[in-house]
Amino acid sequence: MGELTGKTFVVTGATNGIGLEACVVFAQRGALVVMVGRDPARTQAAVDAVKQRSGSSSVESALCDFSSQKQIRHLAAALRAKYPRIDVLLNNAGLVHEKRTLTEDGIEATFAVNHLGYFLLTQLLLDVVIASAPARIVNVASIGHRRGTLQFDDLGFERGYGIMKAYGRSKLANVLFTKALAKRLEGKGVTVNCLHPGAVATNIWSRAPAFTKPILAVLKRLLMISPEQGGQTLVYAATSPELNGKTGLYLEKNRPVKPAPLALDEAAAERLWEVSEQLVRPSA
Repeated sequence: MGELTGKTFVVTGATNGIGLEACVVFAQRGALVVMVGRDPARTQAAVDAVKQRSGSSSVESALCDFSSQKQIRHLAAALRAKYPRIDVLLNNAGLVHEKRTLTEDGIEATFAVNHLGYFLLTQLLLDVVIASAPARIVNVASIGHRRGTLQFDDLGFERGYGIMKAYGRSKLANVLFTKALAKRLEGKGVTVNCLHPGAVATNIWSRAPAFTKPILAVLKRLLMISPEQGGQTLVYAATSPELNGKTGLYLEKNRPVKPAPLALDEAAAERLWEVSEQLVRPSA
C-alpha cells in the first residue's frame, strides 16, 4: 500500500482524534506526513504513535498555536524551507471556547483558529501547493455550519456570544472559504473541498461548559462515531480517486451534498474573503 510514496501531506490538528487517525493511514500508504500540533510533548508523542502504528519512519512534526497569526507565519516559513512540495494540505485544527475569548491579535478565538487559521496558512503555502499539482486542499468543516450565521458588523460576537453560535459561524466560514478558494484555483491543478467528519467522539469539546459534560459523555457512548471512523472521512477527501478533479464540494459521509443556503451565497463568500484578508494583514 505504497501508492502515496513521494507525496507530502501536511495535517494540522494532528495530535489526537481524527487528525491523528488520518495520519496513521497516510503514513501506512507511504506518504511523508507532517503532523502539526500546538504542544511540543504531545506532538512528539503523536508522531511516535503514528510511526509505531503505521510502521513508517516518514512522519515528522511542526509546531503552531493557530490562535497566533505570528506562529502561523512562522509555521508556513518553516514548511516552505523544509518541504519543496505539498501534495495535500489538510486543515483540521479547531477548538471551541465556553466564554468569549480573544487571541493575541484581538480576534474572537473560535473564528480566529477555526477559520482564519485555515485561511492564513493556506494563503502562505498556496504557491507551493500549486507547484505540486495535482494537489488537494481539504478543509474540515462541520454539519454545524447549517446553523451558522454571518453578521459582518459583529463577526466576533461582542454582542451575544454563545459557544455553538461561534462554532457554527466558524464552520460556515470554512465552507464559504472552500467555495471561494475553489473558484480562484480553477485551472491550476489544485482541488479544494470541505467535509463534515461525522459526530466524532474527540476532545474538541473539552472546553464546553461543565454542565454539558455528562450529556456529551452519553452522546459519545451512544451516538458518536470513533476517531478512527471520522479519520476515514479525511482520508477519503485527501486521497480518493473518486474526487480527482472535483472541487468546491461539501462532503457528508463521503458524498457531496448541498450545504446550507448561506454557504452557497457567492457575495457572502467574497465579502468574507475580503474581511479575512483585512484581519490577517495587519500583522504581516
